Amino acid sequence: MTIARTGGQILIDQLAIHGVKTVFCVPGESYLAALDALYDSPISVTVCRQEGGAAMMAEAAGKLTGRPGICFVTRGPGATNAAHGVHIAKQDSTPMILFVGQVARDMRGREAFQELDYRAVFGTMAKWATEVDDAARIPEMVARAFAVATSGRPGPVVIALPEDMLTETAAVADARAYQVPDPAPSSAEIAAVCDAIQSAERPLAILGGSRWTAAAREAMHAVAETLELPVAVSFRRQMLFSADHPNYIGDLSLGPNPGLVAYARSADLVLLIGTRLSEVASQGYTLLDIPTPRAKLVHVHPDPDELGRVYQPDIGIATSPAAFVAALSGALPPSPIRREAVAAERATFEAWNAPKLRKTDNVDMGAVMGHLRETLPPQTVITNGAGNYATWVHRFYRFTQFNTQLAPTSGSMGYGIPAAVAAARLDPGRPVVAFAGDGCFLMNGQEFATAIQYDLPIIVVIVDNSMFGTIRMHQERGYPGRAVGTALTNPDFAAYARAFGGHGERVETTAEFAPAFERARAAGRPAILHCIVDPEALSIDATLSEIRAKAQSS
Repeated sequence: MTIARTGGQILIDQLAIHGVKTVFCVPGESYLAALDALYDSPISVTVCRQEGGAAMMAEAAGKLTGRPGICFVTRGPGATNAAHGVHIAKQDSTPMILFVGQVARDMRGREAFQELDYRAVFGTMAKWATEVDDAARIPEMVARAFAVATSGRPGPVVIALPEDMLTETAAVADARAYQVPDPAPSSAEIAAVCDAIQSAERPLAILGGSRWTAAAREAMHAVAETLELPVAVSFRRQMLFSADHPNYIGDLSLGPNPGLVAYARSADLVLLIGTRLSEVASQGYTLLDIPTPRAKLVHVHPDPDELGRVYQPDIGIATSPAAFVAALSGALPPSPIRREAVAAERATFEAWNAPKLRKTDNVDMGAVMGHLRETLPPQTVITNGAGNYATWVHRFYRFTQFNTQLAPTSGSMGYGIPAAVAAARLDPGRPVVAFAGDGCFLMNGQEFATAIQYDLPIIVVIVDNSMFGTIRMHQERGYPGRAVGTALTNPDFAAYARAFGGHGERVETTAEFAPAFERARAAGRPAILHCIVDPEALSIDATLSEIRAKAQSS
């Protein structure tokens, strides 16, 4: 006999059935019945300080687990704050479900207190945006939400929960746990790919997207070795292939290695595996001709609608990266001899990846990254948001293990701290280091309080040049000497950390960084290292003055 439950109880029971272990939220009166149901649930609750941070934590959890990250926020401003995380999940192809409180059903359509039409608000950002009108339909709609969020190209789902619907009772059966469909490529498709690789002289595999697994990554290493295949990764997907592997030749990112870009342009076969090859990785959609690339193109993507949307492939395969790599591993042909060519591209990467040091009275980020890549355990999770500071991380740190990078391909500021909290919350024993610019940190720096609340010993490295550095760089390129709206006056971030109960230190020189970082690790509690960098150090390869002078002379 099915027992009557409130809508809130039915909802939380469904989350448990679908394997949810933790939810991220900012509490609100619009979904109190769901919060109450969590009281008796085995699901843990992470209480955040702002809905944007909560949604970013859920998105980061989706990245790390491959299962939908779950976020609860209240109606109106709670939902609009959370939109930041939804947009990241959309562009980063991350499974995520956002539950939003809603006004009572008998008040809808009157612009009641904090009322929004969530289908309209999130319709272009989410894979599916809906509202539950009947508590008896919760099992059906939640099961669909998990299926939509994880199938094909993963992404966010938004479900609005009318307040009175959550308190009404219904006697309804639970759904079964969701399953992700993953069609395998056909033997003919794999044979065609093998033939293309065999006949290529300058092939290149580019890895990206989501729906990878640790096993698929290891299998891709073996595929690259057997086929003597050079492998690159797309923007902020560096953990998909070990940087220490001899077939790894770099990442197609902002300010990429010119040698890698040149090789990609000259390739006679490009294998896009899992990636859309969007604006950044494609260098402004210039890497491959559109719509028909000059090189032979094999495009593997879990969403059939992506195949041919921008690039017309010679071979288009609608499957996940994991399924494709598994199938390819079982049908590898004898390898063409490309060892010398791969070694040459690898050497180009090694030279580009060597930390570039700059003489400065302040902190040199090249030296910082050199120290961290030599001393951090390989399982350390590295997070960052958006800003020029991140280019030092992406260029000089070596990601060698799966699920060690959390960074938004959407370029959203404020991501690093929430992502670090999520990573530490999911795996409390794992080292986590977050990077943030001075502008980026204060977008969601209040989530440092969440790290304190749950005793998560993340280390935050704040790179302070007293400006929105990326925008200043673009200003100097386009309007040299006319800086406006980019200067910042910053607080003492070390004191900020101590005010919350964490460890905080101000680091003014390169020599001070290593001992300060070791003290932060030894502290065993959330820590902030406030690193002062020279405003001239605006990018790795050019100073502010050099950028301005170049623009003025052109």
